Amino acid sequence: MDANAKILVVDDEDRIRRLIRMYLEREDFIVEEASNGNDALQLALENDYAVILLDLMMPEMDGIEVCQKLRKEKDTPVIMLTAKGEEANRVQGFEVGTDDYIVKPFSPREVVLRVKALLRRTSTTVKEVEEPVEQKNMIMFPHLTIDYDAHQVTADGGDVSLTPKEYELLCFLAKAPNKVFNREQLLKEVWQYEFFGDLRTVDTHVKRLREKLNHVSKEASKMIVTVWGVGYKFEVDDV
Repeated sequence: MDANAKILVVDDEDRIRRLIRMYLEREDFIVEEASNGNDALQLALENDYAVILLDLMMPEMDGIEVCQKLRKEKDTPVIMLTAKGEEANRVQGFEVGTDDYIVKPFSPREVVLRVKALLRRTSTTVKEVEEPVEQKNMIMFPHLTIDYDAHQVTADGGDVSLTPKEYELLCFLAKAPNKVFNREQLLKEVWQYEFFGDLRTVDTHVKRLREKLNHVSKEASKMIVTVWGVGYKFEVDDV
C-alpha cells in the first residue's frame, strides 16, 4: 500500500473536508479537494486517484451522478459519504459502482481505516491459488478466467470490466468453488468489517457482478449462484 497515495475528498462543507484532510495528511496521504459534483468529476477524470471520498448530497451534481459518469470512464475506488437517513440512496450508490460507504456523522479515524482497507485490497496482487486449475497467477474455469497479475477477468474470451470491489468479490468466491458463504461472511472477508456493514451491500454487488458477466457471457454469469436463505456460491461442475 502506497502511503503517499493521492486521495480526492469531495464535500460541500468546508469543515468536513478540512477534518478529513487533516487526518489523511497525518498518514502521509496526498489530499485534493472539491466542493461540488462538477469539479469532482472533472478532477476524477483528469487525475488518477487511489481513492475518492464522495459526498452523496451536493450542489450541481450529486454523488450518485458523479459515480455513474465516472464509472463509464474509470474504475477508481469510491467511498460514498452519506447522511444517516439516506439509506435508499446508499443502495443506489452501490448499484452505480460505489465500493464502500461511511455514514455521517463519522469518526475521522474510521475514514482513515476505511481508506487504508480499500487501498490494501486494491493495490496488492491476490495471492496465487491452488485450485481448480492454476497457471502462475491465473485461475481458469470453463467459461471464466481470472488473471491475478494482470488484474483482468475474461469470460468466454471477452473482457469483463469490474470495479475493484466487484473484482475482489469474484476472486473470493472463485477461490472456494461450490462453497456457500452467507452475507455476514462476505462482509467480513471481502469488505473486512463486521459490525457496521449493510447486508444489502453484498446483494447489490452480486447483482452488478452478474449483470457485467452476463453482458459478456451468460454461462459465466450463471456461476454466481444464490443459495436461498443462506447466501451465495461460485458453482463449478466437477471441482
